[in-house]
Amino acid sequence: MSSKLISTGVQFPDSSIQTTAIASGGSALDGLGGVTVSTTDPATDSNPSATGHQWINKTSGELYVCTDNTTDENVWANVGEGAGGVVYVTPITRGVFGGGVTDFAMANVMDYITIATTGNATDFGDLTVARKHLAACASSTRGVFGGGDASHNEIDYITIATPSNATDFGDLTVGRGDTAACSDGISGVWGSSTTIDYITIATTGNATDFGDLTVARTALGACANATRGVFASGYSGGYQNVIDYITIATPSNATDFGDIAVARLYPAGCADATRGIFAGGAASGIGQVDTMDYITIATTGNATDFGNLTGLRYNASACADATRGVFGGGYATPAAAKTNVMDYITIQTTGNATDFGDLTVTRESLAACSGG
Repeated sequence: MSSKLISTGVQFPDSSIQTTAIASGGSALDGLGGVTVSTTDPATDSNPSATGHQWINKTSGELYVCTDNTTDENVWANVGEGAGGVVYVTPITRGVFGGGVTDFAMANVMDYITIATTGNATDFGDLTVARKHLAACASSTRGVFGGGDASHNEIDYITIATPSNATDFGDLTVGRGDTAACSDGISGVWGSSTTIDYITIATTGNATDFGDLTVARTALGACANATRGVFASGYSGGYQNVIDYITIATPSNATDFGDIAVARLYPAGCADATRGIFAGGAASGIGQVDTMDYITIATTGNATDFGNLTGLRYNASACADATRGVFGGGYATPAAAKTNVMDYITIQTTGNATDFGDLTVTRESLAACSGG
């Protein structure tokens, strides 16, 4: 049988990387886009000339095939000895705030911000049902809002990059409010009372039982990274300081994480890839607080003081990108009224929050999420 050579057609300046040609019999390898041999793994900006390009890490023995060669957004499937490929993840750029209650009525309004750029929010569209005490989570592209008092089990979804009205997604397992939600980018999870529900964000449908919190409570906050979800504080016959965690990809009961610095209800939670922040709330005998605590999500333990919000408030909501957390709305003092204020922090740098801008509508008991 005759053989032929398939050349890579790609040159790399790094001397640790070499392209090569491979011999094949017949046409079995005609669809390949070339081969790279290197001492490292490919990256999202390796940019081969075609899909089907193979990348061999000769140090680890891992083999990758490029399935999407979009410039600087490559996707590589790992077919070697290691686990996991190299996947381009759409950067989080936009935060969306939805629902709540104004001085006059329940709100269905949604507004959005560009998290990296301070300024006032812009109208996004409307939820399918006006409601308060709902919670939201997101993938890199889709935001999902669920719950809102005991009479509401609705779940709505939006495409975060495209302002428009929300669309029906399905229902939570039970109607509920005073809940908190978080996501690993694939599954969305809601927790309150004892019940934790989950959905697959990319697939519409009703929620499924996930497990139970360690302490049955409402009015809690939540945050997550790509692996772990964390629920903090709340109310259950008294103000709670408990923090629970779950592995979002594995439905099961929550496990004790540690304690938050100040027992309180209605904190707002957000996170980057490693650190979670819980801000504001209302504490027994104190009322609204401006306290912000932080945790390292991968490491159980008690929360640590981060700094203070620009004012006292509870029932705010929060969203974040890879760098910055933004807290919006809530019930504030000393004005003793609902607010449209947004604050921001740099998540990896402890310190007090800074004014970001204003929401389009003054309200509290709203929800927020973020994505690309």
